[in-house]
Amino acid sequence: MEISNSPINPSSIVNILTLRYDLSINPNLPKKTWKDFEPIEEPVNPTSIENSICNEIEKKLNYTNEQEISIALSGGVDSALMLSLLRKTKPDVKINAVSIKFANSIDETPAASRIAEKYNANHYIIDLDNYLSELPKAISIIKLPFWDLHWYYVVKKSQTLSRTLISGDGGDELFAGYTFRYKKFLSLTSENSNPDEKVKAYLECHERDRVPDQENIFNQKCKFSWNSIYNILLPFFDNNLSRLEQVYLADYNGKLLYNFNPINSRITDHFKINQLAPLLNNELLTTATHIPTKYKYDVDNEIGKLPLRTILEKNNLASLITKEKLGFNVNTINLWKLHGYDLCKEFLNDSRVVKDGWINNSWIQKHIDNPDIDVKYVNKFLGILAFEIWYRLFITKEMSSNTTLD
Repeated sequence: MEISNSPINPSSIVNILTLRYDLSINPNLPKKTWKDFEPIEEPVNPTSIENSICNEIEKKLNYTNEQEISIALSGGVDSALMLSLLRKTKPDVKINAVSIKFANSIDETPAASRIAEKYNANHYIIDLDNYLSELPKAISIIKLPFWDLHWYYVVKKSQTLSRTLISGDGGDELFAGYTFRYKKFLSLTSENSNPDEKVKAYLECHERDRVPDQENIFNQKCKFSWNSIYNILLPFFDNNLSRLEQVYLADYNGKLLYNFNPINSRITDHFKINQLAPLLNNELLTTATHIPTKYKYDVDNEIGKLPLRTILEKNNLASLITKEKLGFNVNTINLWKLHGYDLCKEFLNDSRVVKDGWINNSWIQKHIDNPDIDVKYVNKFLGILAFEIWYRLFITKEMSSNTTLD
């Protein structure tokens, strides 16, 4: 999917619209094999994890010698922990916390404000009425057809405040944060499940990424095949790891490696911002993956990131953090009702990706006017909208990156 003189890679389109990541992206982080996730049976040491994070912050900030730092603050475990350890490491630095308030969605900014106040950080809230407004600009920066790009707005604001932006990226993948998926995966599989069954169960646990009639979205030009999707995931489930360790392996080698991390880096590079993700430092990338599940995830109570929560408790911050995972979170059904439906009708009614044989128009017409549309179909339409905009920007070159979708 990268822009070059070569034709569009059909597998990139299929993977982005089915898995929400593209294996043709050159990752910034090391790929991991199942050997990297083999548990080392020894008690976890939260102090060593805290020291590793603090050392990374100190090393990177001493290098830049900045007196003003921005931090992406969602109000969840990872970003709150980064803020507390940033303040602990750099007690005198000026901190600007940046949060997003999504229209008609769960508002996490009050919790973020309390955390910012506790650590004497200036709190900036981006009030985002139309999440899709600057999608052409964001896509023109990352050069890939993704729509879920809240990071664009965070970085755009941060670059007006400082030259360095800290994030809690990596906490979910390294410390078992996707708790809402783990219970479902365990319920769909058993110790006797074969690798193929586990792959299909894993896909079911990412149900918002695709729709039941997924294969009907694509025209023949895309060469969609479920087997090609299964083959991408098979190595993560055909090994000696436990079932949950296999999920951690697949999660790490999925969106983190081929979506979140490289896309966020492209955006920060564009705005000439230094991005610091202390949880993704070399030491934790090597050691955290070997932490046994029992020290990361409480199966009975469905609570993940246990070592990070222990550090929060030690720093008297645990009471301000919710147990469930939220993160920066837009309500896509409400986004669809307010903006998404009208935009998809406008752009997909005379779609270039349909006309040029990539996407199946009959699938669009079958579902787009459904008054009770499921969130999975909304996500898919927004993905196709991003593909259409990418296509008009880079293939037909008829669209300006400065176009706004208001």
